[in-house]
Amino acid sequence: MVSTVTGEWVSGIEVDAGYWYANLRQMVRFEEAVRALITGGYGAFVEVSPHPVLTGAVSETAEDAGTADVVVVGTLERDNGGAARLVTSLAQAYVGGLTVDWAAVLPAGERVELPTYAFQHERYWLQPPATTVSVAGGDGAGTAAEAQFWAAVEGGDLTRIADTLAIEDQQHLSEVLPALASWRRREQDRSVTANWRYRVSWSPVAEPDPSVLSGTWLVVTPAGSGGGDLTQACVQTLADRGAEVVVMETTATAGHEQMAAQIRTTVPEAGFSGVVSLLALDETPVPAHPVVPGGLAATLALVQALGDAEVGAPLWAVTCGAVAAGPGEALTNPVQAQVWGLGRVVGLEHPDRWGGLIDLPAVLDERAGARLTAVLAGCGEDQAAIRPAGILGRRLARAPQPRGSAEPWASHGTALITGGTGAIGGRLAHWLAGRGAARLVLTSRSGPAAAGVAAMAAELAAQGTRVDVVACDVSDRSDLAGVLAWIATNGPALSAVMHTAGVGQATAVQETGLAETAEVLAAKATGAALLDELTRDLDLDAFVLFSSISATWGSGLQPSYAAANTFLDALAHSRLARGETATSVAWGPWGGGGMTDEDGAVQMARRGLMVMDPGHAVQALAQILDGREALVTVADVDWARFAPPFTLRRPSPLVEGLPEVKQALADAGADAAGAGAALDPDAGATLKQQLAGLSRAEQNRTLVNLVRAQAAAVLDYASAEAVEATRAFSDLGFDSLTAVELRNRLSAATGLQLPATLLFDCPTPAALADYLWNEEFQDELAPVSLVQEVDRLGSLLTGAMPDENTYQLITDRLQGLLSQWSKVGASSERQVVAEKIGSASDDEIFEFIHKELGR
Repeated sequence: MVSTVTGEWVSGIEVDAGYWYANLRQMVRFEEAVRALITGGYGAFVEVSPHPVLTGAVSETAEDAGTADVVVVGTLERDNGGAARLVTSLAQAYVGGLTVDWAAVLPAGERVELPTYAFQHERYWLQPPATTVSVAGGDGAGTAAEAQFWAAVEGGDLTRIADTLAIEDQQHLSEVLPALASWRRREQDRSVTANWRYRVSWSPVAEPDPSVLSGTWLVVTPAGSGGGDLTQACVQTLADRGAEVVVMETTATAGHEQMAAQIRTTVPEAGFSGVVSLLALDETPVPAHPVVPGGLAATLALVQALGDAEVGAPLWAVTCGAVAAGPGEALTNPVQAQVWGLGRVVGLEHPDRWGGLIDLPAVLDERAGARLTAVLAGCGEDQAAIRPAGILGRRLARAPQPRGSAEPWASHGTALITGGTGAIGGRLAHWLAGRGAARLVLTSRSGPAAAGVAAMAAELAAQGTRVDVVACDVSDRSDLAGVLAWIATNGPALSAVMHTAGVGQATAVQETGLAETAEVLAAKATGAALLDELTRDLDLDAFVLFSSISATWGSGLQPSYAAANTFLDALAHSRLARGETATSVAWGPWGGGGMTDEDGAVQMARRGLMVMDPGHAVQALAQILDGREALVTVADVDWARFAPPFTLRRPSPLVEGLPEVKQALADAGADAAGAGAALDPDAGATLKQQLAGLSRAEQNRTLVNLVRAQAAAVLDYASAEAVEATRAFSDLGFDSLTAVELRNRLSAATGLQLPATLLFDCPTPAALADYLWNEEFQDELAPVSLVQEVDRLGSLLTGAMPDENTYQLITDRLQGLLSQWSKVGASSERQVVAEKIGSASDDEIFEFIHKELGR
C-alpha cells in the first residue's frame, strides 16, 4: 500500500537561534502516524510537495521501527521543479516497486526491446572476498535456526523465541529480551570494527655500527639560532663524522623562491649528499598568519625550494620533544609535531628526495650524535626518535578490542561538540543523547543557519536532551571563551568536549601556500589548542579530538591537514602527561557525509581504503571511550590493495611489521625495497633493443602501450585498453600518490630516472610516451631509415579518417610527391637527396611533409 504525505505536518516549524520545542508535539504526532501506517501495512510513501521535507523523517522512523524495505520518494525539489524532476521521481518510485502508468506520463515515448544476447558489459562494483559468516553468540555453525532465532530477538517476536526455547513464561522473557537484543547489536558492532583498530608504538632498533658521512651536507637553521646549543651540536656532530657542512640560515617569512635562490648559491659542484633541517625548532608564529608556527612554514618553503633548485639530496627534518616515544615520556613540544605530519606527506609525494623525521633529546651528547649520524647514513629508519636507551623506530600495530568498564562512559553534564552541525557532529550528538547527555551545545561557524539544523535539534530534543546551536569560530579565542562562559552560567557544567571541526584539503605539497595552511590549521589545530587552554581548570569526563589517518601514515594532497591532525595526537599526549583526560582518534574516511564525497570514496576504495559506515564508526568511538583508551587509529583498510602501492612509493618500516602487510607484499611479489631499489639498467637495455628495429610509429605505439599497461595496473583497470591514450591522467583517476606510483613503475620498466613531476609535465599517456622517446631514447636508438619514415607516414594515413575534401587534397599532394620522386634521375642526385633525408631531423622531415601537404 502507498501513503501520500503532505507538508501540513510541518507547516508551523520555524528556525530561530533559540530552541525548537514549539513544534515538538507536532513532530511526535507525525512520527506516531508514520509508525501506524507502517504497522498497517503501508510500504511506500510519496511526499507531494514543492520540496521534500518529510522523506528523511519517514525513512528514519521506518529504520527505528525495524523496517528496512520501505520506499520513500519525493516529487519536486526547490529550484528543480520542472518535468524532468517529476519524471525522475516517478522513475525512483518505479524502481522501488511502485506501479507507474508510463503511457500516461510519457505518451510519446516508445518501448525499446533490449538485446537478446549477452552484450559486452563491465562491472564497477567492488567484489568483497568470500567469507564464512558466523552468527555472534552461536556455536559457530551459523545455522539457519540460529539466524531465525536472532532475527526473532531483533524483531521482538516473543512467541517465536518462547517456542524456540520451550519457555511458557513470556512475561519474564519480555523483561530480558531488550537486554538480549542490545547485547546482540553490540557484539555485531564489535565484530565489524574489530579489524579497524590500530595503535602507534615505538620499537627499539638494533644499535647500528659507527657511521661516517661523506660529501657536502646542507644544514638549514632558523635565522638567529646559529648559536643555539642543539644547532651547534648537530653541526659539530656531522662535521666530526666526515661531512663537509654548509649552514644556511633562513626565516619563516622567506618564500620558496627566495629560499631557492639562497640554496643555489650554496650548492657545490658535486651537489649535496644530504640536507638536515632544524627549522621545526622555531615555534614562533608567522606574523601574517599567527596560527602557523614559523618552523612549519619554513619547512614547507624549504621542501618547495629544494624542488625549485632541483636538489635531489634526501631531506631530514629534525625536532626536539615532538613525540612521546616511550612509556611515561612527556611530549613537551606538540607544536613541532606538525612538521611530522607534513613530512609524512612529503615522503609520499616526493619519495625520491625525502630522508625522514628524527626527534632528538634536548642535549645531543656523543652517543646521541653517533646515533643521529647512523640514521642519516641510512639504517633503514625514516621516523626515528633518539633517546638515551637507543634509537626507537615508529611502528603501527593492531590494537586489541578494549575490555570496557562495568559502567559505560556517559556525559554527566554539558557536552560541547565543535563542528556540531556537520554530518559527523550530528551523528555524535544523537549518540550522546542516547547515552543520556543532559545538554548538548553544538557549535560551528554557521550555527543556527546551517542546513537541516532545525530538524536535527528537534530530533535531539525528542530524545529528552536540551540542545543549543551556537555560531562560533573555534579558532577565535574570544568567541570560544564566550561560549564556554555562557555554558558555565546556564549549566549544567561542561563535562565533555568533542572536537570534530575541521577544513579539508586537496593540494599538492609543491602548490600549498601559507594562506591555505593557515585556514586548515585554524579550525583543527588552533581550535584544539584553545579548547585545551580554556578548559584546563575544568573537571572533564572526556576531551575527544577527531584526528585523521593522515597523521598516522600520511595522505597525499593533504600536507597542512596532516600537520593539523598530527598536532591533535601530540596535544592528547601532552594532556595525558599533565594528568588530564584526553582521547585522540585518527579516523579513516567516514561515509554518510563529512569530507568524503562519492568520487573520493571510489578512488580510495580502489586503493584499498574503505569508507566506514558512520553507525559503526560511532560504535567504535563508544568502545574507545568505554575502554578509557587514549590514542587509537580507526580505519577499514584492505591491506592486499593498500600495502603494495604504499610501499612502492616509499619503503615504510611503519607498516611493514603488520602480518597483513607482510602477506600482501609477499602475494604481490614486492619486498621492503619498494621504490628505494636501484634502477635496473637491464630493463632499459631490453626496451631499447625492442624499439631499435621498429619504425618511429611502431616505437611510439609500443611506448604508448607500455604507459597504458602500467597506468591500468596502478588504477586497477580491467585492461590497458580501458586507458585512453589521449585522455588526461587526472580524468583517468590519478592523484599525486598514484602519479608517483606510475612514475616508479615506468622507471622500473625503462631503467630511467624519471622526474617526480612526470604526469604534470606529460598530462596524457600519448604525451608521456613522446617524452620517453624524445627525451630518453631518441639519441640512443638506431637512426630511422627513409623506408621507416615512409612507413610512419603510411601509419598516419592509415589511422586517419578524413572528409571527402581532405581526402582528395591529400591524394593530390601524395601524387605530386610521387611525381617529384620519379623525376630524380642521376644516381648522384638520388644520393644527395637520400643523404639530405637521412640526415634530416624529425622536425625537418615533418616540416617538409607539412609544407607539401599544405598543413
